[in-house]
Amino acid sequence: MPAAYDRWLGPAVFAPFAVDLAARAARREPTRMLEIAAGTGVLTRELIRALPAAELTATDLNAAMVELGSQRVPSARWEQADAARLPYPDEHFDLVVCQFGVMFFPDKPVAFAEVRRILRPGGRFVFNTWGSVDTHGFAAALVAGLERAFPGDAPSFLVAVPHGYADPARVMSDLAAGGLEHVSADQVILEGHTASVTDVAAGFCTGTPLRAGIEARSDLVATISIVSDEMLKRLGPGPVTAQMTAHVFEAGPNLRDRVQ
Repeated sequence: MPAAYDRWLGPAVFAPFAVDLAARAARREPTRMLEIAAGTGVLTRELIRALPAAELTATDLNAAMVELGSQRVPSARWEQADAARLPYPDEHFDLVVCQFGVMFFPDKPVAFAEVRRILRPGGRFVFNTWGSVDTHGFAAALVAGLERAFPGDAPSFLVAVPHGYADPARVMSDLAAGGLEHVSADQVILEGHTASVTDVAAGFCTGTPLRAGIEARSDLVATISIVSDEMLKRLGPGPVTAQMTAHVFEAGPNLRDRVQ
């Protein structure tokens, strides 16, 4: 799964937003950064490029992701870590960043409270979330393909998880519950490019938890064929460009709640 995720989704879906997030991080001029839910290092690579002098620790809950990420971006320090129980001292980092990872946290206020704990006074948490699935050209076409493959019983992973945290008001409420003050929220629309939507279909179907939902219902290869065919009908044979919408948040510790 990590290799498929990195090969087919990294360049087309995640790389454009990684460049945007790294530029925002660079404006903060941190000396010590933590990346959570780093995956295979798509954002990590851009952070290293944008901030070569900063100390960067990249973490992920999934050991296989950490292993592949450490091979892809060896100049970062890689560690396996749970965002809800980060193994770092209080007030340790200037900046915490996360690309499309917070949607997967089972208890978001708890994870946000951990971010608050390890941020230094004046530090910032910069992260992004996907907009609704209909605002993501690749994902919307893929969901249509899944509905064609499984009428009335399509796996709900994409809609429920990656695109299920698309309401900025809900995100801000969870940030506040975790002791983080909302600083800014921007809607960002960027373009993804792929040589063929077949690659994107393979990436989503084999490189994400969607795979388990497919394999519980049918043959994986046959499903990818159906999904690819529907995506080709909707987006064309390629090269393909699709618009993708995300929300970028920047928050910091609520200093009023810190013990003096």
